[in-house]
Amino acid sequence: MTLPKKTSLALCIPAYNAAGFLPRLLKTALAQTIPFDEIWVYDDCSTDDTGLVAASFGAKVVSGDVNRGCSYGKNALAAKTACEWIHFHDADDALYPNFVETAHKWMKLENPPDVVFFNYESRDHETDAKLGLRVFNDAELRRDAIAYTIQEQINPFCGLYRREPFLGAGGWDTDPLVLQSEDQATHGRLARAGLTFAADPTVTVINYIRPNSMTTSNFPGAARATFHVLRKAAEELTGRYNAEICSRLWPLAGISASYGDWENADACVTLALLLNNTVPTKASLVFTLLCRCNPYLAIRVREFLIRIFKPHLR
Repeated sequence: MTLPKKTSLALCIPAYNAAGFLPRLLKTALAQTIPFDEIWVYDDCSTDDTGLVAASFGAKVVSGDVNRGCSYGKNALAAKTACEWIHFHDADDALYPNFVETAHKWMKLENPPDVVFFNYESRDHETDAKLGLRVFNDAELRRDAIAYTIQEQINPFCGLYRREPFLGAGGWDTDPLVLQSEDQATHGRLARAGLTFAADPTVTVINYIRPNSMTTSNFPGAARATFHVLRKAAEELTGRYNAEICSRLWPLAGISASYGDWENADACVTLALLLNNTVPTKASLVFTLLCRCNPYLAIRVREFLIRIFKPHLR
């Protein structure tokens, strides 16, 4: 007799000085139409009552003695739980009551994918006003997860992961060079390791946007981290997906240029030329012609002209 497939699901939350945010998330976690089997919080050496707040909601708390970052915390929790499936969630976001119920539809499949992304809403942290809706392309994810994870930003709070394949692929990327873009690095790592991906159109997650979050408070740093994500992907893929990587590098060079980070802008151009040896095709005629002469000069001229004629963009 075949035993029924396990469908246990753990909620894993890395948290640092999150005592003010956790109640909102944990209330939504406890309001699920089908409960989580386990709720874990990694207290990353907080200086506030993060651990006490988490415990007051019944969460299992793992306390770190040194602040090591959210990727380390996620990996620590993934190693602790006995559940077959994991959902990672940021402490300052929230869940709709249907998350676990929707997840179970995938978990009960005979041959489920290793990773499932759920659509999510973005809302203003202060006003709760809806800012947007993120929709994933299931067909493209299934067709080529490597290309999709190169070209798309995928956040860590909207996924469902089979624990064993996730850990087998190395878990969350803790390389300090990809900090602020570790979610991109990790999903690329999982795709390159051969994990299977899918997307569910159901909205199950709320992402709250705060002006002083790690990414929004340091866009130049995020751009540098993304460069290292793409560099690592190029090194591992050894000639494959060069066009997809370059399609990210050229816009990234422009982002770094807009913040005056010419070192990273030049690094993006150098890597793009090394991989593809062509100038960007989706650009203005003037910029394309300048790139053919000197791409490093081209991004400087373009940034100069933007600041002169379109200063509202800067």
